[in-house]
Amino acid sequence: MTINDVIEAVKGYCSSMDAFTGKPIDPATTRDQVTFGAEALDCACTGVVTCIWPTVEVVRRAKELGANLIISHEAIFWNHGDHRDVVAGNSAFAAKLALLEEWGGVVWRCHDYIHAGVPLEEDGTLADGIFYGLADKLGWLDYRIGRDCMDFEIREMPVRELAAYIVERLGLAGTRVIGDMDAPVRRVRIPMHIMGHPVGDTETLNKMDAEGIDCLLAMELIDFTASEYVRDAAMLGQGKCIIHMGHFNGEEPGMEYMATWVPRALEGAGLDSAKVPVSFVPMGDTYQYVLAR
Repeated sequence: MTINDVIEAVKGYCSSMDAFTGKPIDPATTRDQVTFGAEALDCACTGVVTCIWPTVEVVRRAKELGANLIISHEAIFWNHGDHRDVVAGNSAFAAKLALLEEWGGVVWRCHDYIHAGVPLEEDGTLADGIFYGLADKLGWLDYRIGRDCMDFEIREMPVRELAAYIVERLGLAGTRVIGDMDAPVRRVRIPMHIMGHPVGDTETLNKMDAEGIDCLLAMELIDFTASEYVRDAAMLGQGKCIIHMGHFNGEEPGMEYMATWVPRALEGAGLDSAKVPVSFVPMGDTYQYVLAR
């Protein structure tokens, strides 16, 4: 089977309705593009690597594994659309491009399709492939409220215990916490993004109050809006907290889980999955920590 056959099989296994717009995924505008190596699409696929984004070490590891298709969730070159012109004069861009050319495979970004839905539930219904993978990694599939992989009611525990649990389950170097470290937590929500937007962030914190959310398990986090609210709410004895895991740390488990279902996608398309090894390659924790002595 060709590299393009694998890509089309994965796309065909996922929903074609964009999770963010509710409209069909448009091939012309989707983020799910071949971001490197389009000239090799008709080559036989020698192996697949799934990853959150194709770091230098991920590319090196794909070469070691003999895989010529990397399926990443995020862009190669540090901007949302993988625009090369804006980084063309950057020395790291030139070095990474040379590494990719030496490897000689294809990088395909799978963002919109995996978020649109993958038949992962026991009855075959669709779930967001990224956040289902995170819920599975955390051991929280049975704690979901409905089938929402971003809203949970967990066994009650203090904030510091929950933070330690997150670090252990996700294999992190540590995490940042805002709020009362001893407050009890039952209701946990993963907000999409906390980016300092006055409308979206205000909606997040108001829902946190109105719906009795104890903890936001955040991907992005800035020192305004929701973080300010949580600190004040904690000082008022309301027991709110934010645990900051990081964007890539939060979404990487979904790409780890993807490696388990790509063979099913190939079989569903009439392809022999035994001929194409599929591996997940982690990038590791984004953050390192220097603690006060």
